[in-house]
Amino acid sequence: MKLTGLRSLGLSLVLALFTSAAAMGEALPLKRGIGLHEWLNWAPLGEDGTYRRPPYQDVTGWLTGYRPLADWPPGSEFERIRNFGFDFVRLTVDPGPLLSSEGAERQEALAVLEAAVREVTSAGLKVVFNFHPNSQVPEFSPQQIEGSGDAPSILAYRQMVVEAAQMLAGVGVDKVALEPFNEPAYYPCDDTGTEDWQEVLAAQIHAIRAVSADLTIIATGACGGSITGLTDIDPSSFDDPAILYSFHMYEPHAFTHQREEGGWYAGLPWPTDGRSRDEVVEYLRAAMEVAGLDRLAREMALLSMNGALERYFAEGWGEAQLQERFDAALDWAIAYDIPPQRLFMGEFGVIALSANGSAGAFDADRYRYIEAVRTKAEQQGIAWSVWEYSNPYGMSFIVPVGPAVPDTGLVEALGLPPAAQ
Repeated sequence: MKLTGLRSLGLSLVLALFTSAAAMGEALPLKRGIGLHEWLNWAPLGEDGTYRRPPYQDVTGWLTGYRPLADWPPGSEFERIRNFGFDFVRLTVDPGPLLSSEGAERQEALAVLEAAVREVTSAGLKVVFNFHPNSQVPEFSPQQIEGSGDAPSILAYRQMVVEAAQMLAGVGVDKVALEPFNEPAYYPCDDTGTEDWQEVLAAQIHAIRAVSADLTIIATGACGGSITGLTDIDPSSFDDPAILYSFHMYEPHAFTHQREEGGWYAGLPWPTDGRSRDEVVEYLRAAMEVAGLDRLAREMALLSMNGALERYFAEGWGEAQLQERFDAALDWAIAYDIPPQRLFMGEFGVIALSANGSAGAFDADRYRYIEAVRTKAEQQGIAWSVWEYSNPYGMSFIVPVGPAVPDTGLVEALGLPPAAQ
């Protein structure tokens, strides 16, 4: 549904019309959040390749996964997250230990997860509990939730989510929200695709509502949880005031994910007109030379990324294109009488420049993009969750090496209070 006529009324008027309705909604109030991905999203395996029982790791195991415990300050890390200025965490959870069990074993896993959620909420943070499948046990990989709504794997997943919803409702609907899926695929993202995801999502929401009328649900579109996937959803059959609608903002992906397996892909500017293509090539040549690549290796590396460079500069990304993507989400919300405040930007971020300069974005470009995305969300009252709290892979709020302190430039780009530094 196109809304050019409605948009001409002015978005400010539309938002004003929604204000009273939003105030009556029942969704968990969220504002600024951060992903916690390395704690519960990789359930440890036994020697036989199955999940260890009881499953999941404790907080110390999380904190020491990539650095010594001495790097971390004493006290509760969750209280520290709250003191940085976040009001919630998006807690990603491996569903494998639940899907691979039933009866007492499943209840044991749910009890571990309940204790983890209560530990976070006791620090004054809300929790977005996100099932986030991974591929370490192929049987329970993300592909399990691809297919028609009556596929056995999807029915099993649905029942697992329902049991988690019952547990979370017991923790308190004023403290937690449930996000049943992360970045579902269901490509292609055009009219040649199927309606399978619409069916899967609607059935999952109805199943959750059968056990909890009040638990906040965070629904996502297909196509990797993108804005394109969001705008493909028809929420008419399941919408209610306690549903938030998620999208992830990694556009343009060519900028946010500057990384090539075994190769070089780095230094692209944001906005695109921040530097020329020649300046990027000059930087890469110099970085490769410092890294010890000979002339032939340098030219081969540049040749391999030539097409990506051409496409990126031809697309010409900047503020206007970013606004167009947000407008697409806003138009979708308006079309279905959903207040923009019930949109949820569940992930955004940019890979930082690697130590040898072979991957990632310069800090100035990275911070500029993150501030622009965060600001556009806040202007519409959209809650956001930045990716991610602590990891060594390039998108990390906590610096990856040395004392576990925040990236001060990221603190500023996220608009957090100066005390967070």
